[in-house]
Amino acid sequence: MRSSNGSRACRIACGVQLLSLAMTPALAQQEGNLQSDFRREGKHVREACDSFGLKLVTGCAYTLFTDHPLHIAAGSMPPQNGFGLGGAFVAFKNTTNWRMSWNADAVGATSGSWRAGAYMKMVHTPPLPTGSLEPISPNAAGPKKKPAKVGIHPYTVFNLYAQSISLNKLNFYGLGNNTTLAGASVFGMSETILGANVTKPVFEVPSISALKLALIGEINGRFVDIRPEHGQSAPSIETLYTNATAPGLSNQPRFIQFGEGVRIAPTIPLSLEPFIRDLELNYSAKFQQFFAPSSSTNSFLRWTVDLNHTFDLYGRSQSVALHNADRAPDECAPQKEDCPPVSTSWNKNGSIGLRLLLSESINSATSAVPFYFQQTLGGQDIDSALALGSYTDYRFRAPNLLLLQESFEHSIWGPFGLKFMADQGRVALTRGDLGFSHMKHGFAGGLTLRAGGFPMVSLMFAWGGAEGHHNIFNMNSSLLGGSSRPALD
Repeated sequence: MRSSNGSRACRIACGVQLLSLAMTPALAQQEGNLQSDFRREGKHVREACDSFGLKLVTGCAYTLFTDHPLHIAAGSMPPQNGFGLGGAFVAFKNTTNWRMSWNADAVGATSGSWRAGAYMKMVHTPPLPTGSLEPISPNAAGPKKKPAKVGIHPYTVFNLYAQSISLNKLNFYGLGNNTTLAGASVFGMSETILGANVTKPVFEVPSISALKLALIGEINGRFVDIRPEHGQSAPSIETLYTNATAPGLSNQPRFIQFGEGVRIAPTIPLSLEPFIRDLELNYSAKFQQFFAPSSSTNSFLRWTVDLNHTFDLYGRSQSVALHNADRAPDECAPQKEDCPPVSTSWNKNGSIGLRLLLSESINSATSAVPFYFQQTLGGQDIDSALALGSYTDYRFRAPNLLLLQESFEHSIWGPFGLKFMADQGRVALTRGDLGFSHMKHGFAGGLTLRAGGFPMVSLMFAWGGAEGHHNIFNMNSSLLGGSSRPALD
């Protein structure tokens, strides 16, 4: 395990500098807009924070956390590393054919862990020609399609990013589905990611494609540093494990990671009954290649299939707040509008979800998947996704993973909601061992808070596994880079 603070800082600086060069022309052209945005934000803060009272305090906090171009950045760090708090800057420029945004943020936690990044998003939004066919609301009267007015529709999306994170406590229990709590250890990790991704619809006019088929591509440079972590309740990883039992422990080479995939969100035909029409499908399949040029023993391939099914209990118009991916300040600012107010969260909504996630890795006889890139089940994973919540965070780790999730969420009062989850999953050291037998299981239930453009907050109690129960608090980290933020594994 090596120390590479100097080289890591250099990579961060180089990445931020490249992004700055890309940002400079557009920022110079929109200097007037930025000045206007600062004046508008100052006015909003004065109006929301000049008096005392419950509603005013709530409005003041909401403004400070969601307005732009400057706002407070907050969100849960990866499990065991605390709560991150810092600042973010958002800028944007819209043209006839493009919606462009830039975001830089940095947060730190009392644990000493931190995350910082700069992100650029470009959404291709050319106007549809007059007379093209545009689908209308399923509940609207009249013909199912009508001549469209000239309107703007999102097409291709490009993301460019530079991000670094330092985590002081991650759990490791060994590899496989049958590890025990006696094998508990901890380690620290830093990772810098420089890269870009693109989502390209196959048919650029959404109305002519019922599948809404899109192609996905990515290229990332990943630079990882694993370090000992002493002074914790569990021993440091190197005292219990070696490179044979934790591949990649002794050396972390630089990786170039490519990824290709497809995503479909099929539209249910309007002629079907309302019950089926309110079913939302979101399917994705991705193939990734992790190449370590300086170490062939660490290169591997991975493919992932993620099938999500969501049934909206009160129709899509009522449940849009539950599934809107453009809620956070870093996403709604480029649309030249304020984030949704808290009052939009007072509508009755609810949904039932079913998810199947399958991921398998492929490596040669002379190589192994580094343990820090292997996905985990138990509590929350490194990207704060909850699965088998009654187990401790990162409890089961292996190159291959299978997960089934069922969920129910419903509003109960204002922005507060109730959520229930059931999970069944397992990991496997080899692809042949992956199956529906010997699956771990668990349940989780609790409260959620969805307040307009503020990130979702959840407080969950998980039980049902073989190792007790687990309380989990999470503030969705959508304020930290928004949807441009790359996954850590």
